Amino acid sequence: MRNAFADEITNLAIEDDRILLLSGDIGNRLFDKLKENKPSSFMNCGVAEANMIGVAAGLALSGLVPIVYTITPFITTRCLEQLRVDVAYHEAPVIIVGTGSGLSYASLGPTHHSLEDFAIFKAIPNIQVLAPWDPNSLRQILTYAIESGKPTYIRIGKKGEKNLVEEKKTPPIGRGYQLQSGKDICILAVGTISHEALSAIKKLKLDKLIPSLFLLHTVKPFAEMFIDHLLENYKHIIIVEEHSKKGGVAEDIAAYLTFKKKPKNSPNLVSMGTSDQFLSEVGSQNFARTFFNIDSDSIVKTTKTLFTEDKENGIRV
Repeated sequence: MRNAFADEITNLAIEDDRILLLSGDIGNRLFDKLKENKPSSFMNCGVAEANMIGVAAGLALSGLVPIVYTITPFITTRCLEQLRVDVAYHEAPVIIVGTGSGLSYASLGPTHHSLEDFAIFKAIPNIQVLAPWDPNSLRQILTYAIESGKPTYIRIGKKGEKNLVEEKKTPPIGRGYQLQSGKDICILAVGTISHEALSAIKKLKLDKLIPSLFLLHTVKPFAEMFIDHLLENYKHIIIVEEHSKKGGVAEDIAAYLTFKKKPKNSPNLVSMGTSDQFLSEVGSQNFARTFFNIDSDSIVKTTKTLFTEDKENGIRV
């Protein structure tokens, strides 16, 4: 996804003189094309992420469109005060892009994990939170973010993510995308964990079990109309996210269902996020996802359990 980000930012900056990329001293070769074609649109702020956010806020309030980019935990928890006061309070239209989100950097340990960013940004007013699921959706979401004129946090993966949906089919902010049609059971995948969900769907099909699969990139604002559709049409909703269960999308849906929606026949919600603990062991992203039971096999196991329970209760599956 970071290659798609670099390509798209280069194209956008060439077309729009307002766009500036601020880097926290990472991915310098990644942006060679931008530096060659539009050197005035690139700024390396060094390993000074909090200062970079302050610079970006000033640029945004001057009428420019700054996009800040570095590894996710370094652009979120390290910069929290500047994000809250300089960007959000002033509604400065800064676009914050965190690469290597979730467990992408599992091999580097907890310092490089990012499993609380949704929770942090949802609690700060004025910032929208987006989690594209593939390179194509990232390209479109960058355009959405720029056009919105709002402070925006975008969490992306690292590298190697395959496209799941054509770019032009990426829904607008607040909408989801149905990748697989099924009945009774729905899997809702948030961001790049969608690849695990799709893998699970393929495994379930071998046993002739076909749940619906929806992809979601909008974490904030709450995608009310889209979530209403799921709540009204499915008996079980499995929410998969590479984020802590605390402060994640599943928690938002549960709160919405409890305090506002209250349908007569409430669906069963299943939260598949990371547990309330640090992962001190190092390994691949697949290793880390398996540890937290958010890998494709865990999704298969959870879904099969629901199908089995429905069958035992006399519900045709």
